[in-house]
Amino acid sequence: MLRYTTCLLMITAMMMLLAACASEPQCESCDVAGPADKQPAVGETIALFDGKTMGNWKSTQFGGEGEVHIEDGNLILPFGSMMTGITWKGEPPVKMNYEITVEAQRVDGNDFFCGLTFPVGDKFCSLICGGWGGGVTGLSSLDGYDASENETSTWQDYQAGKWYTIKLRVEPTRIQAWLDGKQIVDQDIENRRIGIRVEVDPSRPLGIASYGTTAAIRKIELKKLK
Repeated sequence: MLRYTTCLLMITAMMMLLAACASEPQCESCDVAGPADKQPAVGETIALFDGKTMGNWKSTQFGGEGEVHIEDGNLILPFGSMMTGITWKGEPPVKMNYEITVEAQRVDGNDFFCGLTFPVGDKFCSLICGGWGGGVTGLSSLDGYDASENETSTWQDYQAGKWYTIKLRVEPTRIQAWLDGKQIVDQDIENRRIGIRVEVDPSRPLGIASYGTTAAIRKIELKKLK
């Protein structure tokens, strides 16, 4: 009787252990987005890239794009015939009242290494860093005018191989952006027509692209604001 009870207890323990193992991820390299799958709470920052997998990102189908891959913990956007990029699959975690921070660098080339397309409620806009010869930075588009033509346009001296921290804040009446802590965009968008260039339509609803340039991305984070 004692032997039978002992065997029964061992079998029960093994079944509980197997059930617990089945509930855990089977490998660290599985293509899962982790924290980015959930809706962030107000004030919470979530990582949209873990340095290991594409997670909830997919290669943007521009046509002629380079092969996006992960190298040494960085997302690499290689040269394409036009643009190479990544696009968020499905609905973005938030569409308004948020900040997104990207750490990116121009590895090679002379055009924009970070074309960040983002939602503004039910509309979309892009923050271009390093376009039109390598330095033009601003929003595309405002009232149909792109970053080289509207009042957000500035020239920044981007150096190849240097990491830059780009932070974007989107609120109902204002879009702001910072480059390495220095504010570069502070734009009132009330009564303004927000849009994107047709070339970056495939980047919607949230995406990052490079043009004629190999770019590297090592961090993408999103914070929901009050």
